[in-house]
Amino acid sequence: MTMTQYRQQNQETRPNLKNEQASGRRRRQWGAERSTQPLAIMHSKPSPARMIAGYVAIVITVLAWLVYVVTTVLTLLIDNPHLTIRFIVEVVLYLTIVTTLIFSALVYLVTRQGALHRFVMHERVPRAQLDEHFSNDYNKSITVLIPSYIEQPKVVEKTVWSALLQEFPDITVVLLIDDPPDPKNEENRRILEASRNLIPSVLQELEPLSARFRASREKFLSDKANEVMASKQWVANCAHDYRLAAQWLEHKAQSWQRDDHTDDFFCDQVLLALARDLHMSEQALNESLSVRQRIPTQRVHQLYNRLVWIFTARGWSFERKAYTSTAQEGNKAMNLNSYIALMGHKLKRVETADGVALRDVHDGEYPDLVVPDSDYVLTLDADSMLLRDYCLRLVYQLEQPGNERVAVIQTPYSSYRGAPTRIERIAAATTDIQHMLHQGMTYYDATFWVGANAVIRKRALNDICVVSSEGSRVIHTYIQDRTVIEDTESSIDLRSYDWHLVNYPERLSYSATPPDFGSLVVQRRRWANGGLLIIGKFLRLVRARKLTGKQVSLGEWALRVNYMASIAWSSFGLLLLLAYPFDQRLLSPWVVLASLPYFVTMAQDLHSNGYKRSDIFRIYGFNIVLLTVNLSGTLKSIQQGMSHTKIAFARTPKVRNRTASPGLYVAMPWIIIFYSAMVFYADTLSHNWGNAIFAGFNAIVTLWALVSYIGIGHSLEDMFMGLLRWFFVPVKTQTRQHEESVKKWGDTLYYGDQQSIYESR
Repeated sequence: MTMTQYRQQNQETRPNLKNEQASGRRRRQWGAERSTQPLAIMHSKPSPARMIAGYVAIVITVLAWLVYVVTTVLTLLIDNPHLTIRFIVEVVLYLTIVTTLIFSALVYLVTRQGALHRFVMHERVPRAQLDEHFSNDYNKSITVLIPSYIEQPKVVEKTVWSALLQEFPDITVVLLIDDPPDPKNEENRRILEASRNLIPSVLQELEPLSARFRASREKFLSDKANEVMASKQWVANCAHDYRLAAQWLEHKAQSWQRDDHTDDFFCDQVLLALARDLHMSEQALNESLSVRQRIPTQRVHQLYNRLVWIFTARGWSFERKAYTSTAQEGNKAMNLNSYIALMGHKLKRVETADGVALRDVHDGEYPDLVVPDSDYVLTLDADSMLLRDYCLRLVYQLEQPGNERVAVIQTPYSSYRGAPTRIERIAAATTDIQHMLHQGMTYYDATFWVGANAVIRKRALNDICVVSSEGSRVIHTYIQDRTVIEDTESSIDLRSYDWHLVNYPERLSYSATPPDFGSLVVQRRRWANGGLLIIGKFLRLVRARKLTGKQVSLGEWALRVNYMASIAWSSFGLLLLLAYPFDQRLLSPWVVLASLPYFVTMAQDLHSNGYKRSDIFRIYGFNIVLLTVNLSGTLKSIQQGMSHTKIAFARTPKVRNRTASPGLYVAMPWIIIFYSAMVFYADTLSHNWGNAIFAGFNAIVTLWALVSYIGIGHSLEDMFMGLLRWFFVPVKTQTRQHEESVKKWGDTLYYGDQQSIYESR
């Protein structure tokens, strides 16, 4: 089959547009993204002109800020004979706001420059080199952990397929179901049952192919083990097996119901992209026969290994809430911790008064549950997908000389293209920009673990494990759950043990972005919470490293502090600029010039990632409507730090219909619009043109963002419902109290005499 024939066949297998529209997709908004084609796996190598332009942008930003401080701030303080305390405070406050915002802009430019350097240096590892590394004597294993909480089965199924089809010699996929064991409604019961059956059904579907390719490999080895070159017959047999595997994947993609753009991605980039890869190998084998070129037996063996590894895996599900001996905190971190703590153990189920518990087997006992250990752990969110050689390339990188102290390697996730709503498209744009910035963080050894996907050395997790007890329950905490951004705090923990984190400079993982404002509120409020709490731990790390002579570099210090605190200072700074009437003399063209390289550069980066340069204004409005959300998360961090308490982990809703927003979050954009309009009117009358232009611009951009991302009708609806909740309080049903509690015989046998402990005689 030629490549032209294959492309024609591939086009025939794709559902047509009418079928897609009839499949129940979310209604596409005007201004949403049309193309579902993702960006290339490899980043394009930046030109020398682009590299130079990046350095020029950094220099302009620094010089413009310095000129502003000297010509405006110092001039106002020195050459002003009528200084007042209020004016001094106002100048200092304005300078602080401007400096922190320009610092964040400068960090963006510096981080971006680091990313460009990495893109220049990165070379993709050839296929044959990977095959040679993962040869027959390779004995490492990886366990993929997918935490799931009341997720739609089809969403999780795509994630599971992308994990099970990873090409790796020894891979285990575990779905960590965190649903309540006894759901209260029919929908949740349906989801739980589907989640429990998911991995067995997928493995059953893969088994015929796995068995066939294992048998072919064994027969090949028994026939040709002692020959240097493979026979023509075996090369033809191998090509035939590759064709069968590719056709199976094509049939799977053709039969998959495409309901949204993530289904398009799954079919086109996970299933059909793997099929294309296998067809190319098939074509290469057939061409070798046509030109009568012999292929070494070892290479054919490697090709058979590849087929076996793609379609062979182990897997099961685990429900920690079914056992009283595992951690019960309701968050993703403890769901992961509960399973990681059991890895490498043989366990016995025992009945207790509280329920079923797990303990290690005693000598001579037969285990009820065996949890295999592994060299690597891959954490993968239930709404994420991996491209075909994610595991192979990342583990290969971990095992290269010089990377022995790398604990975490990841490809910060990119966004699914073809978003049907405007807000999802802009959220996706910010995600793709962050992907590039995370690549730059690795250049300065300032990488943060991004929890959506990562390959982690199990040995590194053991180093940061903290053991505690809750009554009779022993808790092993590998991933801290003190904050809701558990991956960020774990990054600092790993650095404390001199482990490093690395972002692999390719696009090999994708994850969903919220499709509406309500679900975006939940996600961004969680992201804004916890950064301030982790800064203290990082500063302690800086002091400890200084004492040992391994000082934290200035680049790492700046990038990490900005990553953890910029949401806080940017939110408060923007709020003050919007709300407080600063003296117009403080607004200088030098401030505009200092911020201009940031906006111009980001606009260019958006264009490079397939978006419009004008999206820079849409992102500005996007950040304004999220201002209250970010402030709420920041204040929650401060409250948590003062009270030393944990807050509940809020999972991002993944529903087809719209998620309602709290009334305050949709009311604040209206307040900003009306207030900015009044400031514009007042400053225009007083000829305060600088502040008038700023206020007018904010009013227009915020109004546009409100209409585009939230909607007038939806905002009024959410504000009305939020107002109703102030007047109606749910009535709590009174439970009848018994004078004497009825003791269960199991409680007495398990706990003993409880009454004498809590009551005096």
